[in-house]
Amino acid sequence: MQSNPIIFHIFVIFTGSAILATFALYARQALLVGYIIWGMLLGPSGFAIIQDTSIINGIAQIGIIFLLFLLGLNLQPQDLLHTVRKTTVVTLISSLIFALLGFSIGWLFGFQLWENLLIGASVMFSSTIIGLKLLPTTVLHHKHTGEVMVSILLLQDLSAIIVLLILQGWSKGGTSISNIGLLILGLPVLIVFAVLFERYVLIKLIRSFDKIQEYIFLVTIGWCLGMAELATFLSLSHEIGAFIGGVVLASSPISRFIAESLKPVRDFFLVMFFFALGASVDLNILYTVLLPATILATTMFLVKPFVFKYLMIRLKEPAPLSLEIGFRLGQISEFSLLIAVVALSTGAISDKASYVIQAATIMTFMASSYFIVLKYPTPIAVSDRLRRD
Repeated sequence: MQSNPIIFHIFVIFTGSAILATFALYARQALLVGYIIWGMLLGPSGFAIIQDTSIINGIAQIGIIFLLFLLGLNLQPQDLLHTVRKTTVVTLISSLIFALLGFSIGWLFGFQLWENLLIGASVMFSSTIIGLKLLPTTVLHHKHTGEVMVSILLLQDLSAIIVLLILQGWSKGGTSISNIGLLILGLPVLIVFAVLFERYVLIKLIRSFDKIQEYIFLVTIGWCLGMAELATFLSLSHEIGAFIGGVVLASSPISRFIAESLKPVRDFFLVMFFFALGASVDLNILYTVLLPATILATTMFLVKPFVFKYLMIRLKEPAPLSLEIGFRLGQISEFSLLIAVVALSTGAISDKASYVIQAATIMTFMASSYFIVLKYPTPIAVSDRLRRD
């Protein structure tokens, strides 16, 4: 009997990831590193056990959606707005510094002007997944660190969406201005809809049947994915829609129960996301861009923490807290991978420039997660002293 390809893919991903995760823990590495390496080994340019990663990529995207939804569930709207106003200057200045560094490194290695601009744009952002998955839930709930990180990541994600819209406009012959206009209009429309629907429909349903846990679970998933789809209709991203859907539920007494119920679902899909990330790496091209990618990754890993530290101290934040936030944001973003792939598919940059961005991003993922797990409290720390759920 022939094996179902989806079942086979899930089998090799999770069985192998469990084995690699065991070795990663003994080596004092983050579990994420094991998932990425397993993807590289089994992907099309490795042993090619999994040759088509498109199905996995599509499924893995759900993990990011749930991650942002759970993030929103843990944030009170009034606290978020207050912190975003404070961190806007930090985000803008740091993004400009990182973009200039990325542009300069691209220029040193002889890339074209447009490629240098995209390399600079791609390194402006930090990873929402690394930053939040390695942040203890107690910190996210109760501490200032979580609020500051979330507000910076949210502003960066909005900027990344604008870059992606510009690239999409490039491929469609210059429609990006209208798309950006739709983005500016679409965000408040989505927020207003979410607030009204939650207040007059969703919360009443939850209160009426809050004793039936299965129903609450189904309604929550439907709300999360529904908001994600509505966001794409308004030219926003799935992640932004899911995040807003979570924020409007944050004030509900049942939000904590919802968050705990969805954690296993989120983790299931995130394992697939990091596997797909490793599987997408073309090892045949990777070695040709190893030098520029390594220099780009090293520069971002060493510079980002101290830029954030300096800017946060200027806002009267304590130095230890500022440096911790800097290291937790000291990598390149998963949005950078998306920018590199979209730019390559539209012909905006060459294969080599795209792989410089992708390779540098993965390098910072691995280095940053390893450093954070060893230095700061995380849910997956090897040390009992640093392990915080």
